[in-house]
Order: sequence, then C-alpha cells, then structure tokens
Amino acid sequence: QVQLVESGGGSVQPGGSLRLSCSASGIMFSIDSMGWYRQAPGKERELVARIFESGRTVYAASLKGRFTAPRDSAKNTVSLEMNNLKPDDTAIYYCKIEGFWIGAEVLSWGQGTQVTVSE
Repeated sequence: QVQLVESGGGSVQPGGSLRLSCSASGIMFSIDSMGWYRQAPGKERELVARIFESGRTVYAASLKGRFTAPRDSAKNTVSLEMNNLKPDDTAIYYCKIEGFWIGAEVLSWGQGTQVTVSE
C-alpha cells in the first residue's frame, strides 16, 4: 500500500515563502512521476508541478519562476519551494505519485496540506 506523507503547510504573509515536503513509502511499482497539485476553495484541483523520473519537470505556467520542485528519486521524496507567495496561492496542496504495475497505471494522492497566504 503506497503511503504519501506531506508536511510543511501553514500560514504566511504575502511575499513570504514556504517549503512543502512529500515522502512516499510502500512503493511496489515503477514510478513515472511525483508531483504537486492544489485545490483552492470552490475551484478544481490543478497541476502545480510534475517531476518525471527522466528528470523533466513540468510547471504550471502561472507559477514558473516562483515555485520549484526538487525531487530525490533515491529517497522517493519531492519538495515544493514556494516564494513570493500571493493570496491566490491559498489552497490545499496535494502530493501525487504515478506509475505502472504490470502494465497498468497506478496513482496515489497524499492527504493534502493547507497553505494560507494572508495579511
């Protein structure tokens, strides 16, 4: 059973920074990517960053330059470094892992961690 544990959420003022971390365990499949998504109140969940095993990283266009997502494949961890945070960044941030097992796609979500940006 895959388990994703997220940490590092909290409250910060506009312009501040936060770092989220996600650690995966119990992986019994071939990993294709790990990444971060977020869901703001009343909105759909959206991609923040997706890091492929090849090293290629895809960021949401609106966040590129403020957010970076370092990945440690050896430790099955991914972080999200968020800078110059804005109130619109307020959301629940979810870690996601995707891969393949006997030819079938598998994925798992973390429980989410709240990020609140306000004065």
